[in-house]
Amino acid sequence: MNFRFNKWAGVLLALLAFAQHSLAADETHFRTGVTAYEAGKYDLAAQAFSEALAEKAAPGTLLNLGLAEWRSGHTGEAIVAWQQSAWSAPFNRDAQKNLLYAQETAQLNSVELTWFELTSTWLPANCWTLIAGGSLWLAVALVTVPGFLRMRKAGWHQTVAALALGIFLLSLAPGFGIVTRSNIGIVTDKNTRLRLAPAPSAQTTGVLPPGEPVRALRRHGDYFLVHTQTGDGWVGHSQISFLCPGR
Repeated sequence: MNFRFNKWAGVLLALLAFAQHSLAADETHFRTGVTAYEAGKYDLAAQAFSEALAEKAAPGTLLNLGLAEWRSGHTGEAIVAWQQSAWSAPFNRDAQKNLLYAQETAQLNSVELTWFELTSTWLPANCWTLIAGGSLWLAVALVTVPGFLRMRKAGWHQTVAALALGIFLLSLAPGFGIVTRSNIGIVTDKNTRLRLAPAPSAQTTGVLPPGEPVRALRRHGDYFLVHTQTGDGWVGHSQISFLCPGR
């Protein structure tokens, strides 16, 4: 057991993303964050990385923010940052490794994804929008433009149009997965109460730890009805952060 923990701890501590420095939007805030992290001032580092992200989101900055939040003892905020890093850069496995480490250490459930949500994680979220839009317009153009220009349709026009239409249809499922994944959030407050009704006086049915994933079903005022792996209930809007950046 100690060997396994030391292995994961070694992975986590080695992942401060200096190589991602060029991705930071604000050089001053990013440098401040790195300097503070090296000095062990993790709260200050988290604040600096958050300020850099306020200017422009970058996967490397999110990765570093997660490390600073984790070292500060903010499990929920760390998991949110790593999930958002994986959302925008699925080919970078550092965030996934940190997530696995955090979930095993804090004994948290992982995010449950449907098959179409899982396929949406294969590429960055924006790529699926570009693929769907580009393939559809290409198919339409190859079908309509030759006739509009009074050109003779060649065999390759129909072949490429059919291929583009097929790509468009295949991209619909991941695109829908991106939409439904935007309803997934992470509990950030400690001892978040799951209530029977959207009111602070409502009966409590359970307590959710920071870092626990939830899926928002609907909103009523300052409360969300969420689905968890232990049951459904209402939680305060300020007690969760969504994985979709900017939601």
